Amino acid sequence: MNQTILITGASSGIGKASATVFADRGWNVVATMRNTDDGIELAGRDNVLVEALDLLDSTSITTAVGRGIERFGAIDVLLNNAGYGAYGPLEATPMSVLRRQFEVNVFGLVETVKAVLPSMRAQRNGVIINISSVGGRMTFPLGSLYHGSKWAVEGLSEALHFELATLGIRVKLIEPGGVNTDFGGRSFVFTHAPESPDYQPLVDMAAAALQEEASDDNQEPHEVAELIFNAATDGTDQIRYISGDGAAQLLANRYSAEQDEQFVAGMRAQFGL
Repeated sequence: MNQTILITGASSGIGKASATVFADRGWNVVATMRNTDDGIELAGRDNVLVEALDLLDSTSITTAVGRGIERFGAIDVLLNNAGYGAYGPLEATPMSVLRRQFEVNVFGLVETVKAVLPSMRAQRNGVIINISSVGGRMTFPLGSLYHGSKWAVEGLSEALHFELATLGIRVKLIEPGGVNTDFGGRSFVFTHAPESPDYQPLVDMAAAALQEEASDDNQEPHEVAELIFNAATDGTDQIRYISGDGAAQLLANRYSAEQDEQFVAGMRAQFGL
């Protein structure tokens, strides 16, 4: 029986590339997105089910998961890919923007995990893959909202890794650096602060830095999708997968991979996992 993956944010970028990679390799794919019109290309494949899913709509999450299980019998892998970035001075950012950042990147992700867990527990098997970022383990100026949300994803994923280990369910994190997606377009919100001149020099510097950032070293979505496929199928208890040489270099300057592995191994030994 073919395995099944459910992907959020599958209309473009990493999500669409992942849907294509898994479908090409014989997997069943539940490709979810806010607007199913964006999934026409994927919907033409026999082993792909396109479903509407909005991380701000709890009903759409449970409905998409239920229809995926009804169509393919099980959800073996969940890829939480959907999300976006909100940047800008914290003081100048409306609370509504902050709440939406966490509702999408954190609480919507959690709701999707909760929706697939009953079936994964029943089959005592499954893989949950959460898309984080290098920004989940280091920060850049004006990114308090985005980084706060991704650090939350990192923390809850690591804790959930231990929590679900005894049930045969693995939890993994993908940490990309720069990727050639629409993150700087529709997936990016920047709050300016013209009424707060104290922040304006930093805002101007950050805007200039973003414009000057070279994309030559960015990964293509399909490269990240290949790493996701490896994480889904390698059968290991590895938690973090750094995607891209640029990301690896950034994180090497902040953390030791050996220390991370030693910490995880020590926790598993302490709790008998």
